[in-house]
Amino acid sequence: MGLCLEHGLGLITFVPRTCAVRQELEAWGQQQPVLPLLVEKPGRTKDEAPRRWHGHSVLRRVEVEYNAGRVAQEALRFVVVHSSQLAQQQAQAYTAAQAQEAEAVTAHVKQVQARWFACEADAEAAIAEYEGRGPGRRGRPTRPWRYHAVHYHSVAETRRTRRPRRGRPAKTDPPPTESGYRLVVEVEALSNLEEDNGWTVLATPVRSEACPDADILQAYQDQNTTVEPGFRWIKNPAAISPVWLEKPERIAALAMLTVLGLLVYSVIQRQVRLYLRTHDQQIPGNKGMTATPTAAVVLALFAQVSMIQLGIADQQVEQMYGVQAHHLLLCDALGLDASWYEVPSAQKNGKGFQTP
Repeated sequence: MGLCLEHGLGLITFVPRTCAVRQELEAWGQQQPVLPLLVEKPGRTKDEAPRRWHGHSVLRRVEVEYNAGRVAQEALRFVVVHSSQLAQQQAQAYTAAQAQEAEAVTAHVKQVQARWFACEADAEAAIAEYEGRGPGRRGRPTRPWRYHAVHYHSVAETRRTRRPRRGRPAKTDPPPTESGYRLVVEVEALSNLEEDNGWTVLATPVRSEACPDADILQAYQDQNTTVEPGFRWIKNPAAISPVWLEKPERIAALAMLTVLGLLVYSVIQRQVRLYLRTHDQQIPGNKGMTATPTAAVVLALFAQVSMIQLGIADQQVEQMYGVQAHHLLLCDALGLDASWYEVPSAQKNGKGFQTP
């Protein structure tokens, strides 16, 4: 961000939830009675409600690192945005994740309540271990459950045990018992407050006089065909193997090559979608035929294409397998020579001549 301030670059970036300024601005947005409407789009289906983005920009002084490691307090513009569509998605995701975690919590409760402790100290030590307060633990206590609050307490009980000797006991003998402790677990499902969902915070050095809030949000949303979404793709399946780079020049070179690769990735996606929309065509996708495939889908379609080369003595036979109509359609969309995938079955002698 300091580099953008020095050179006047109009960067628009997403502020992660881990940043304190993001949490403070979300709380500020929740306290506002009404936020101005920035963008409104129709629903993706006829039955879906219109998608609305409300927001407002504020200035906050934050630490900014300039070139050569200099850090200074600068006033940055933050656009606090609430999305109705994102709020609905987060509410549905929270409900699904809570239901999935409830199964694990049930199994955990069953396991904990089946344990028996000979003394209260052992029971309290087990509670400390479950709550992340065991010996040798430092820092913030661990929180194994994200969507449930789990509380433990010990209770004194007696249970029947086996007789120490064989034989039939006398009728007047009481059943053998032992005293001990067990744990009782209380589970509470954490509620997902509706006002906590749907918030996004964007940071930019561009002043509101030069670019209004609606244009800032629209510019950020239009990045879906640029490099930024590709960073998810390079993690998997296009993961970059660990590389040891010490010099800053080599690190910058690797970053540049990564961005260039993602630019090519984005151009492939853009050109294919544009061609399919213009010619009213579709290709196989992850969930049936689609006219808006990602570049990962496009590349995956060519994974089944192979060329078999068989050499016998001084002759060589080549045959293409797996080529279908949508592969040739993608070649036309990307301006590639489709003849690469149309190699006929042929025989070549050692001098380079083909014979049928």
